[in-house]
Amino acid sequence: MYIHVVVHHFPPRYTAGAEWQAFRTAQGLIERGHQVRVVAVEHVDQGPIDGVTWTDDEFQGVSVRRLSFNRAHVKDLRLFEYRNPWIGAHLRELWAVERPDLVHVVSGYLISGTAFEAAEALGLPTVLTLTDFWWLCPRVTLRRSDGTISTLPLEPWRCVQCLAEEQSVARNLGRWLPGPMRRFWRGQSTAPIEARQAYLRERFERVARVISPSRFLRDLHVQAGIREDQIIVSRQGIELIDRGLHLQATKTTSDKLRVAYLGQIAHLKGIHVLVEAARQIDDPRLEVRIYGDLSRFPRYVDELQAAIGDDRRIMLAGAYSDAQGLARILSDTDVIVVPSLWYENSPNVLLEAFAFRTPAIASDFGGMAELVAHGVNGLRFELGNAIDLGRQLRRLLDDPQLLRVLGAGVPAVRSVAEEMDELVRMYADVLHSA
Repeated sequence: MYIHVVVHHFPPRYTAGAEWQAFRTAQGLIERGHQVRVVAVEHVDQGPIDGVTWTDDEFQGVSVRRLSFNRAHVKDLRLFEYRNPWIGAHLRELWAVERPDLVHVVSGYLISGTAFEAAEALGLPTVLTLTDFWWLCPRVTLRRSDGTISTLPLEPWRCVQCLAEEQSVARNLGRWLPGPMRRFWRGQSTAPIEARQAYLRERFERVARVISPSRFLRDLHVQAGIREDQIIVSRQGIELIDRGLHLQATKTTSDKLRVAYLGQIAHLKGIHVLVEAARQIDDPRLEVRIYGDLSRFPRYVDELQAAIGDDRRIMLAGAYSDAQGLARILSDTDVIVVPSLWYENSPNVLLEAFAFRTPAIASDFGGMAELVAHGVNGLRFELGNAIDLGRQLRRLLDDPQLLRVLGAGVPAVRSVAEEMDELVRMYADVLHSA
């Protein structure tokens, strides 16, 4: 088969979960003898007045076409966000020449619904992997401009408010005059939001297969009106399993409770909640290491460093470079913390920790709560509540036996190879049914 994998961004410049999911998918397919090209957006602030530019290169054996466009030249950014004509036109030209057997889109964000229009115009079947909430929320995260979490049913007037409050003037008015501003936004036209919802619902319903890595993400889309039988739950595989690194690991011993955070250093990830919780615990046995790229959001890093102060038990340890680096960290970690302030989906870091028989403390919310069973393979705490997180950390400090019990309860996770085998079977079924 010849497969085009389409995703909003791709390594090495972009290294979040969806980007690595696309890379692992492409690499796994190539290893099985299939031909693959990735198409991804590289820049949104560079390009001609109209349309896209592109470069073709290779990343670790994967052929990549990197698209760039300049949103500064877009007249209607709200429409462009979900129906990007430049992306659609380029993909239609590309696919008319290359004729892939199947197009697999990861997320949809930045790529927009026009990728599916282009594929449909050429008779190419499509598969979609959900990694976030872009199909439901223009802000992708279902997190409102005031920091609260959106719940279903989604109200279009709230979307209008959130998008407007991305500008500081509107946001400040909402903070200073919440009641009057709420009444104001309720009276504004919701037609652009309703148009987005209608268009994306139509595109979604025409996809041959939709994959959700978690039951939570599937159920949320079903609650929003998507047919349940349209979405298949398929948990992502973990590279550490394929490489056997989990089998080589032996946990080092320590008289400390070694706590780790691994992931993006961004406010949405709630790292400040972990720092606040640790600072409340006056116990020299606690050791917290925060791993992730410190360069992307320097203001937030400064805030974290200020909150840490001179507490040497807590350290911003920087990023790890590869799977071996991750394996070394997990070998020296007793428990990971996932304090995210949004729903999450199926966090790789939880599955990677489980591969090393490492329990987790996670926010009692969304896809995190689906993976972490309280008192079985980890502990959960109230979303954003540093006092409750501190309470769970103290439990582990006060009862070392609990850590062993939770470690024994960690479930098995599957490999990328197992995930890819399932995906290839799905592709074959889609092509057979086309």
